[in-house]
Amino acid sequence: MRADRLVAVLLLLQARGRVTAAELADELEVSVATARRDLEALSTAGIPVYPQPGRGGGWSLVGGARTDLSGLSATEAQALFLLVGPAAAVSGEAKMALRKLVRALPQTFRADAEAAASATMIDPTRWGERDRRRPEMVDLLQAAVVRRRKVLLTYTNSARERTERLVDPWGLVDKDEIWYLLAGTDRGQRTFRVDRIVGAEPTEQPADRPDDFTLASAWQQVVGEVEQRRSRTWATVLVEARFVPVLRNHFGRHCHTDAELDDGRARVRLGAPTPLDIARHLAGWGAMIEVVEPRSVQAELARIGAELAGRYTGTP
Repeated sequence: MRADRLVAVLLLLQARGRVTAAELADELEVSVATARRDLEALSTAGIPVYPQPGRGGGWSLVGGARTDLSGLSATEAQALFLLVGPAAAVSGEAKMALRKLVRALPQTFRADAEAAASATMIDPTRWGERDRRRPEMVDLLQAAVVRRRKVLLTYTNSARERTERLVDPWGLVDKDEIWYLLAGTDRGQRTFRVDRIVGAEPTEQPADRPDDFTLASAWQQVVGEVEQRRSRTWATVLVEARFVPVLRNHFGRHCHTDAELDDGRARVRLGAPTPLDIARHLAGWGAMIEVVEPRSVQAELARIGAELAGRYTGTP
């Protein structure tokens, strides 16, 4: 993943003092264009990395900063350790890496960096649950992403159809405790839920990845497409203004307040994949919510109400 490469670039610059984009590309097994973009990204981010043209030139850290981890300032070092520190609480590898990073910092930075690393922690387990461990499949796929090797997947889709496909693994995303693999296929970019991957067999075939691919931008595109499918139906409802935060908690980004009325109620727009999905969420509110439109959501609510009345009428 790109973050891993950027750290590797910084450590190589620190160790060697100066490298060319071609040397970096060979070391990290990426294209020269990708290596050059990584170097430019570090420079744009404020890291003191600069190019020297001509024979014997290359990219260097300002002042040959070899005793200071990538020439980071005190503020930058604290920001880095605030990000890495929480991961060390749940990963032995991250903890070991953190210790090495601390030793690479100038003495004057170490105290603040160590304090930043221990300022927060991650507890991924919900109340009442057993300790949660990252699926072993994620580790296998992550290794394939880093090594840039194709993987033969056995995958079960939402219709429970099992298929095999050879993919180029590009990156992994953990969203709300569900892992996703973004990969290249013979049909273009695809997203696979890791919990639906029945088997994964790494190969020694080099994986292809577009030079301009970034995991963050690719994932944002996936999120946009999914959220669009999740809001194909919109309903207008009236509810007391004080309950709008509750609706917002249920519907998330698919809850919009249009206006607050004089009677203390608010006009709210709610989105979901189907009229039935909206009706299911609203049925428990009873008469506290009035659905203004569409008729399809009103009809689903009426049907649910009739089913409940039929089942429980006369029950003692």
